[in-house]
Amino acid sequence: MSTTSMPQTIAQGTARDSVRRDARGVALAIVLCAQLMIILDMTVVNIALPSIARGLHFSAPSLSWVLNAYTLTFGGLLLLGGRAGDILGRRRVFMAGVLLFTVASLAGGLATSAGGLLAARAVQGVGGAIASPAVLALITSGFPEGRERTRAIGLYTAVAMGGASLGLVLGGVITEWASWRWVLFVNVPIGAAVLLAAPRFLGESQRQPGRFDITGALTSTAGMAALVYAFIRAASSGWRDPVTLGAFGAAAVLLGLFLLTEARARQPITPLRLFADRGRSGSYVARLLLVAGMFGMFFFLTQFVQDILGFSPLRAGLAFVPMTAMLFAVSRAAPRLLSRFSPKVLMVAGLLPVVAGMAWLAQITPAAGYLPGVLGPMLLLGAGMGVVFVPLTMAALAGVRPEDSGAASSMVNVTQQVGGSLGLAILVTVYASASRSAAHGGGSGTALARAREAVTHGMASAFGAATIFDLCALLVIIVAIGSWRRAAR
Repeated sequence: MSTTSMPQTIAQGTARDSVRRDARGVALAIVLCAQLMIILDMTVVNIALPSIARGLHFSAPSLSWVLNAYTLTFGGLLLLGGRAGDILGRRRVFMAGVLLFTVASLAGGLATSAGGLLAARAVQGVGGAIASPAVLALITSGFPEGRERTRAIGLYTAVAMGGASLGLVLGGVITEWASWRWVLFVNVPIGAAVLLAAPRFLGESQRQPGRFDITGALTSTAGMAALVYAFIRAASSGWRDPVTLGAFGAAAVLLGLFLLTEARARQPITPLRLFADRGRSGSYVARLLLVAGMFGMFFFLTQFVQDILGFSPLRAGLAFVPMTAMLFAVSRAAPRLLSRFSPKVLMVAGLLPVVAGMAWLAQITPAAGYLPGVLGPMLLLGAGMGVVFVPLTMAALAGVRPEDSGAASSMVNVTQQVGGSLGLAILVTVYASASRSAAHGGGSGTALARAREAVTHGMASAFGAATIFDLCALLVIIVAIGSWRRAAR
């Protein structure tokens, strides 16, 4: 090669690398838009629930199913969605899930009855369960391990964790300025844009030869649905309710059969070798515990700022903006921190402000204002979660075989979904018991003041239980992730 052609060759190679990076960047933006849309719908309707109840004449007990219909199908079908991407092609499955989610969002926004909205929400959950595992699997396969994947996972974490709090903000804005129906309609243009861009910028993954593990799919779907339903039922009817106990029993039997099936299947829907690595298993458990506390925190804080502080839906949504901004900002910085510190160091460092923020909320009283009684803990929680979830997600995916990336990604989503349902059920039970105890204890002041005191005492007790979840997550990370030097490698 001549000396004159060498710089030209280097320049051409650099240009090709730049084009590949740009294409990967566009592909990442596409899948993250879809993931944000799916995550938003887990919380965006929270603040709109009173308006939905008035518009479609929901009874008080049935209103919770606007959330639960989505949670149940989403949690139940995640494992099947992850395996479908491995066998059928992740882009194909991703687009099918987004299409189903978008159509269901349109149908929900147009619903004229309570039953129609619940059916649409259930179908939304199906679409989300199909598309969501493919998002993380496409990121894993599209970005090689190292700096690029770390940055991509940092953005994914910001969307996955920040999307829940962003949903509260958007829910308040949309409900106040438009209509509850636009909480669902807003998904339609986003879904349409993703479907138009995906064929052009997303490459299709190599389809893994094999067939569906039908027995594993049925037992995992039914078992996960029964488990999620049991937690939902426990939150509304108590842990001693016969239906609650029956659902937990059914979940135990079905998931036990699922494990036996996967141990014997030639092509399991969830390879049990994923759990052979102690660090990966520990990351799943730690994520479950962290999300259990986080979703309960969202649930009770939205009520505190509206019922105790008297915020409007719009102001209540905007109250979560600082935490969302903090989480997004720290998540963007986490990949740079990983180049200097081991993953385990960052996990522990991130959990410390999470524990401190939740413990701060456990001291909340009716006299606590937004500043600093709510804002201070939220900033600590946003900063801590922005740090801890990036290395935690990397630990769940590090070293996974290409043919197992869909299953590993779906397990990340499963632990997050079950953690949210588990946490909410336990914390609602703690809240109900503590608030009843405070109400029966009497006290001075007007009836309204005593009621506010009882409600706030119940919320403080729930935040205290969430603090215990976070401390257990810290213990799991210290014990299970491995030595500091091994984690860094």
